[in-house]
Amino acid sequence: MEKIVFLFPYPISFAPSQRFRFEQYFSILKLNNVKFKTFSFLSEKAWNIYHQKGNVLLKFLYICMSFFKRFSHLFSILNAKYVFIHRETAPIGPPIFEFIIAKILRKKIIYDFDDAIWLENYNENNKMFQKLKYYSKVKKIIKWSYKVSVGNEYLAKYAKQFNSNVVLNPTTIDTENYHNPALFNIEKFDKLTIGWTGTATTNKYLKFLIPILEKLALKHDFYFNVISDQEPNFALKNLIFTKWHKNTEIIDLLRFDIGVMPLTDDKWAKGKCGFKALQYMSLGIPAIVSPVGVNLDIVDHGINGFIADTEDEWFTVLDQFLSNSSQFDEMGKKARQKIIECYSIKSNTQNFLSLFS
Repeated sequence: MEKIVFLFPYPISFAPSQRFRFEQYFSILKLNNVKFKTFSFLSEKAWNIYHQKGNVLLKFLYICMSFFKRFSHLFSILNAKYVFIHRETAPIGPPIFEFIIAKILRKKIIYDFDDAIWLENYNENNKMFQKLKYYSKVKKIIKWSYKVSVGNEYLAKYAKQFNSNVVLNPTTIDTENYHNPALFNIEKFDKLTIGWTGTATTNKYLKFLIPILEKLALKHDFYFNVISDQEPNFALKNLIFTKWHKNTEIIDLLRFDIGVMPLTDDKWAKGKCGFKALQYMSLGIPAIVSPVGVNLDIVDHGINGFIADTEDEWFTVLDQFLSNSSQFDEMGKKARQKIIECYSIKSNTQNFLSLFS
C-alpha cells in the first residue's frame, strides 16, 4: 500500500517552492519507512517552454497531454492513505481532480501552498491562459482537505476561514547537506558584491532598488549580481548576471557579500515565505529585506540582518556595508544560526511528519 501520493505542478528538482517545501523531505520519509509516490503535472520538456514567450500551440498541446497523464495518476491514488497536493493538481481549470480525490475516492488531502494563490497573479508569457486559472478553486480545495499546510501566518489566517485543521509548515533549508558554506570552496568576486536571486517573474521588485544602486555607484566600487533564469533589462554598469543552475546554485550564492530582498507591501507579497532571505542567511550572508509579511519574523533587525523600508533606509544600510563590510561578519554567523534553529529541515522534521497523522 502506498501511504502517500504527492501531486504537484512542476517536475521534481526544478521549482523552488517544491524543492524547499516537500521534496527535500523525501529522504526523511524513506528513513522512516514511509512509502510514497510522486507525480508532476508538467513534464520536464513542458516545463522548459512553459514560462517562455510564444510557443502557444506547443504549450496547449503539452497541457492537454498533462491532463490525460493526471487522470492516469488517479489509479495510483486508490491505495493511498494520504494525498499531498502542492498548490494545485493542474494549473488551469476548476478543481476536478481535487473533487474526485476528496469526494469520490474519499482520500485525506494534505493541501500545501506558500503563496497567496487565491489572488490573481500570472506570468505575462502565459497571459493567454489567464481566464482559465480559476483562482476561486483554492478555497474549495481548502474546504475539502483533511489538513492544510501553509508557509506563514498570513496564509494560515486565510485558510482558517474554510478549514480548522491548518498547520504552519514553514519553507525550510537543508543547512547540513546543501546550504552549508563549509562544504564549498568558492572564489569571491574581486569587488564587494550585493546580490539577489529569483525568477524573471519576481525581478519586478528590483526596480525599486535601481536608483539606489545607481546612487551608491557614485560613491562605491561594487558589483550587483543577479542570479535568475533570465537576464534582467537593467541599465546598471556594475550588473553581473549569473544564469541559475541547480548544480551551481550554492556556489553562485556564496559569491554574495550581502543579499537583498525588496518587496512591495501588497496582499500577494504578504503571502510570500521569505525564501530569498532564508537562502542568504543559511549561507552566513546577511540579508536586507522589506518589512513585509514573514520577513519580519525571519530577520532580527541589526542582529542577523536589516529591515529597510524607504529609499533612504535602503541607501543607508547598503552605504554602511560598502564602507566597512567587515563589521557585518558576526551578523552573518548569527544569520546562519537563526536559520538552523528556526527554518532548517532538522528543526521542522517532526512538524512535517505530523501532517501525515
